[in-house]
Amino acid sequence: MRPLFLTAMTLVSAIGRGAVETLAALHDRRSGLRPCDFQGITTGFVGRVPGVEAHALSPVLARFQCRNNQLADLALCTDGFTAAVERARERYGASRIAVVAGSSTSGILSTEQAYRVRDPRTGLLPDSFDYDHTHEMFSLARFVRAALGLRGPAMTISTACASSAQTFIDARHLMEAGLCDAAVVGGADSLCGMTLRGFGSLELISPVPCAPCDAARAGISIGEAAGFALLERDGAGTALVGCGASSDGYHMSAPHPEAAGAVAAMRAALASAGLSAADIDYVNLHGTGTRANDAAEDRAMLAVFGADTACSSTKGWTGHPLGASGIVQAAIANLSLRHGFVPGGLNVTTLDPTFGANVVLDNIDAAVRRVMTNAFGFGGINCSLVFAAGA
Repeated sequence: MRPLFLTAMTLVSAIGRGAVETLAALHDRRSGLRPCDFQGITTGFVGRVPGVEAHALSPVLARFQCRNNQLADLALCTDGFTAAVERARERYGASRIAVVAGSSTSGILSTEQAYRVRDPRTGLLPDSFDYDHTHEMFSLARFVRAALGLRGPAMTISTACASSAQTFIDARHLMEAGLCDAAVVGGADSLCGMTLRGFGSLELISPVPCAPCDAARAGISIGEAAGFALLERDGAGTALVGCGASSDGYHMSAPHPEAAGAVAAMRAALASAGLSAADIDYVNLHGTGTRANDAAEDRAMLAVFGADTACSSTKGWTGHPLGASGIVQAAIANLSLRHGFVPGGLNVTTLDPTFGANVVLDNIDAAVRRVMTNAFGFGGINCSLVFAAGA
């Protein structure tokens, strides 16, 4: 595939707002996970972004007010991202820049809050509740397009934890089809009762900060995050050079026992980039911290890369931001490429002795030229992306 350059990027997560804070947390090995204190839920740990509740949208966007869009707006206002899009809008025109956003929760918290104050007699939700601009899945893409003054194609991708990774692939297709000249990709997923209680009911919440690949790993720590990238055909620095997706459909929540879909996505991404496994310097694993998912991804890594390629999960820093995982990992890959380091897995005391992949446990300073990121979701949805420096 023809490289697409990440000419601007922004990220807000539990470890910081913007590239400087995120890089510092990665280098200092400082986790953003804290005991859960959200909406009366006290089970496990979460990667909660401070200050979301206090962030008000501009008056013209007030109808979009919900935690998910507030989180997205924090990202849009970070690292000069809005200004970069404004320059692109002047260059291409507002109708030639697409918005492809990923989310698995959208603004479901707004519905949860509205449901609590429904009319006790009729059961009707309050008149102030605006489903279309908060909970509805298109809300995020609609909000981002309105906030950035864009009028190009817009869509929200909701493919579970692969959502914001998939946005890179769909944006590439839009650009190759001639429907746009540039695209804003990424996504947001915010904390809500549905995911915290839902994963709790599945007995997948770790009672301690998640420890992907650890022998005693006990589940996930849910996080929240928002991030975006501006994709253009011309530029310099980090570029998307390969992408692959698959859907093995093995089970609604369990991974394929032989990781068939994960293997297919990684191999497709390498083929798309015209690269071999030996060309990849680091793989940022999906690595959620559950026993089954981490073990399956280890099998996939061995099948594609063998035992030499460095890999790790960064969810020990951010928690698992579900549909925002892909953009979080893309931003961390960008930092790895630009600053020459591999982040070793956090919270790991003892690496699972059954694993065969080269899981890195300490940060390594090294020249990093190409990074693969993995995002695997419920339902057997798999997405792998390859990023390169100076492509």
